[in-house]
Amino acid sequence: MPRLTLPRSWSRVVICWVEPHVDGGAWPVKRTVGEQLDAVAGVIVDGHDTLSVELRYRHEKGPVQAVPLRLRYNNEYEGGFPIEHLGTYTYTVQAWVDQFGTWQDAFQRRVKGGDTAYEIESELKDGALLLRRAAEQAEGDDQAQLLAAADRFDAGDVEAGLDPVVAQLAHQYDPRIGAVESEPLEVVVDPERARFAAWYEFFPRSTAPVPGQHGTLDDAARLLPRIKEMGYDIVYLPPIHPIGEAFRKGKDNRPTAEPGEPGSPWAIGGDRGDGTRGGHKAVHPELGGPEAFDRFVAAATEQGLQVALDIAFQTSPDHPYIADHPDWFKQRPDGTIRYAENPPKKYQDVHPIDFESGDWKALWKELRSVFEHWIDRGVTVFRVDNPHTKPLAFWAWCLGTLRAKHPELIFLSEAFTKPKMMQTLAKLGFNNSYTYFAWRNTKEELTSYGQELFGTDVAEFFRPNFWPNTPDILTEYLAKGGRPAHQVRFVLAATMSSAYGIYGPPYEHVDNTQHPDREEYANNEKYEIRRWNWSDPSSLQGFMQRVNQIRKANPALHHMRNLTFHEVSNPQLIAYSKSWGDNHIVVVVNLDPQHRQSGWLALPMPEGASFRVHDLLNNETYTWHGSHNYVELDPYTKPAHLFRLEFG
Repeated sequence: MPRLTLPRSWSRVVICWVEPHVDGGAWPVKRTVGEQLDAVAGVIVDGHDTLSVELRYRHEKGPVQAVPLRLRYNNEYEGGFPIEHLGTYTYTVQAWVDQFGTWQDAFQRRVKGGDTAYEIESELKDGALLLRRAAEQAEGDDQAQLLAAADRFDAGDVEAGLDPVVAQLAHQYDPRIGAVESEPLEVVVDPERARFAAWYEFFPRSTAPVPGQHGTLDDAARLLPRIKEMGYDIVYLPPIHPIGEAFRKGKDNRPTAEPGEPGSPWAIGGDRGDGTRGGHKAVHPELGGPEAFDRFVAAATEQGLQVALDIAFQTSPDHPYIADHPDWFKQRPDGTIRYAENPPKKYQDVHPIDFESGDWKALWKELRSVFEHWIDRGVTVFRVDNPHTKPLAFWAWCLGTLRAKHPELIFLSEAFTKPKMMQTLAKLGFNNSYTYFAWRNTKEELTSYGQELFGTDVAEFFRPNFWPNTPDILTEYLAKGGRPAHQVRFVLAATMSSAYGIYGPPYEHVDNTQHPDREEYANNEKYEIRRWNWSDPSSLQGFMQRVNQIRKANPALHHMRNLTFHEVSNPQLIAYSKSWGDNHIVVVVNLDPQHRQSGWLALPMPEGASFRVHDLLNNETYTWHGSHNYVELDPYTKPAHLFRLEFG
């Protein structure tokens, strides 16, 4: 017969699994300051003994703390701890047989069952031994109380054997014989704005008060109070660096620019205009140079806004990297440097960087120093352009070393690519991610996508930042649906996810003229300076402000993993709710931007129950009864309901 070989140290207790985890603990889960890490563990033991299970956690090099886990059902124990600091927490689950608890449970049943006096006295002596073993771990008054209780047990004091205070002391000083502990898991903690923030993107060069002039960062700073008033938290600027002259693109991405055309800000490089060369650490002279940038950051900070910068690791042919480090780029056999291509698209104004260059160590350090340069100038939020086209090893190293020193950093991944790549980028350090939200339009598409992002394990590490438009994206839904479609998509973005953003000026002005050949804006601001009426009373400014006010005032809308969809008897109406504590929000949206739609909304309410719903968006209040209630929405006057449920 085969022989059973036991490990040198073994236990009857088995921890089957611990949640949450990402890929078995290969990557950390993510939370933000102010949240709680709620854990569940499956723990078993042979027989009928009572188990003690606790969650042990520590913040980086701080002391280990512990909270007990409660048995909920089926050998599953749950509990959590508050997230109070940026950085990294480590947590484990420890479990052991609660010997005194097991003894007291059996003793209570013996007393109730009418065991003989001899049997009771014998059991009390066993209990006394357990108390004396616990007393060895205690000191002072606690030790004295345990020993006194043991003496009472030996004297046959039945009441002492049933005393919950004695049980609590015995539990506190349990020697934990045979205790087991799970493998450590990590949770990375980000600032709250990684979870709850509204982003507003605009081009500073389009903010000059005089038509046709190139705007400066000082011009842009004058718009910051307006952006704050609309309820935004983060102002995101496309690249602010000098723009290359060679192969500069013209209007609407024409291959050649006409004289005076400003070019795409993503073609980074060129002369700064003051005799020095420009690159990723320079500010375009027509934007006002670095001094104007510092004034812009100071003005934003005064408004309570954070500045997000676009980091695009690519260069124009004029970038100083080309002359100083030609080996950082892939070269053709004729010695020319390869420009960016995504056949059949060609980007002659941009050169991709070769991350596998023989001088890759110096290259990687230089690129990291770009982030460090702007961090030193007060920037802690970055939108990273096309990170999926750069090596994952680079991002793991770069973001890991940056966030070890600056845990307050926020990185938004602009990776419109396959889900596994998007998710891996999130795992290794990006704490916000663009999504496919812009192209999810039907009730079925939105529901299945929302459930995937917010209701599966993906939500433990992937934070969706919903953008209905970008300078590269003007969807058919927005182009054909006009103002109602813009309102619909805005409400969906701002309430399905707690982090969202818009490319602001064309969105609030409902500029929905689409390029005839592409799913993007005609007269694209990427290639020209636009003129916007920043005080247009017919814009969506007031609508955006109201939605953002509702977001800020309702904690349920500050979170992501609390999204629940509800049935509505009309495929053109979508309904979902979010709850946080006693704050309950129900959102109903008409997905048809052209026609009035109505239906019956089902909520999990008892039949006969009456409650009020306050439509915060339209300032109307209704009394509803039971689980099914009628809703009707006209896209031109009332495209959505944002209900707050009120009971009592």
